Amino acid sequence: MPVFLDAAQPDFETAFTALLNAKREDSPDVDAIVAGIIADVRARGNEAVLELTEKFDRLKLDADSLRFSPEEIEAHCATVPNAEREALELAAERIRAYHARQMPSDDSWTDSSGATLGWRWTAVSAAGLYVPGGLASYPSSVLMNAIPAKVAGVERLAIAVPTPDDVVNPLVLLAAKISGVDEIYRMGGAQAIAALAYGTETIAPVDKITGPGNAFVAAAKRRVFGKVGIDMIAGPSEILVIADADNDPDWIALDLMSQAEHDESAQSLLITTDAGFGRAVAAAVDKRLETLERRAIAGASWRDYGAIITVRDLDEAAELSNRIAPEHLELCVADPEALAGKCPHAGAIFLGQWTPEAIGDYVGGPNHVLPTARSARFSSGLSVMDFVKRTTMARMTPEALRAIGPAAEVLATSESLEAHGLSVTARLKKLNG
Repeated sequence: MPVFLDAAQPDFETAFTALLNAKREDSPDVDAIVAGIIADVRARGNEAVLELTEKFDRLKLDADSLRFSPEEIEAHCATVPNAEREALELAAERIRAYHARQMPSDDSWTDSSGATLGWRWTAVSAAGLYVPGGLASYPSSVLMNAIPAKVAGVERLAIAVPTPDDVVNPLVLLAAKISGVDEIYRMGGAQAIAALAYGTETIAPVDKITGPGNAFVAAAKRRVFGKVGIDMIAGPSEILVIADADNDPDWIALDLMSQAEHDESAQSLLITTDAGFGRAVAAAVDKRLETLERRAIAGASWRDYGAIITVRDLDEAAELSNRIAPEHLELCVADPEALAGKCPHAGAIFLGQWTPEAIGDYVGGPNHVLPTARSARFSSGLSVMDFVKRTTMARMTPEALRAIGPAAEVLATSESLEAHGLSVTARLKKLNG
């Protein structure tokens, strides 16, 4: 059974704080193992990657077969049924159109001193995308990571996808092809992150790595950050639904289960203004758990981390939502736009009862790679902005330097940086004869 909380009860704050602070993820001490793997790949390159692939994925490869050949990609893609191909193409079209609107603009202007200032945006040259393999192999995540990179103008995009026991998901390869991916490697784990970050004899290093993974992948991303950029360290999936009584309890139950079925550590929360509706949703969840294919996973998530919270009004619901800062926030209320205005801390917001979170996972258009574990308080979901960088531009005319240079001399002197000041002074002396 999930936790039932009532904001009107005197012990609510204690119980809610405990819910916020609940540890939802096993954190084995993997950092030392990952450090060893990264050092091994840096030292031995392909040899280390191939040995680790054989060890963990039970797949023996050589340097030439580590990368999928164009012929292999075509052969696997040809096995995808038309309905799934068309669904991927529709999703890709919508994701591409949405992210194209995110592209920032260069700017340049001349200020009152005569200095020309501005900035320009350029894409990273190469990016690596990690795609989980095995049971958690999601072609939709390929689209969500690769398309923004290509829209941003990334010239080279490489994918690492493990294929345990040589089992390949053709949809993943088709999603990569549709997205314009340049290279696909059958490798996974910390060794794949290391190979992308530092390169091997046959894999050129990238500038940024994105994509979800297990604890070893997360630890590897933390360790290579600085050598390369990363998107985020993603935790278990989560959803918060704020719903009034004017909803179908079964719909809300399914929305909650859509995240619970991801992982036993996922979290599904309901905040409602009607306690009776909350109980109806709980009953609907129980009924759905009798038949869901992933009921063992979803049931464990709901039992261990689920919660139904009754509040006095929607303002109180918004306050609690902002403290939770959920990855996914569904607003199933009469005026979702008004409520959304009171909820600044969320990875993605789904407005109204006709917008299930699952639409966002596949074909809505916005990205489904989102901040978890309350990090939506300070971070955003994946976007084109993750694959571009801003360079500032400045040009002084002699008149501009004469106008603002003396202030630079003063500040340089105050910081005891003599050469800084002299570099300005020398030019001013030239100007002043």
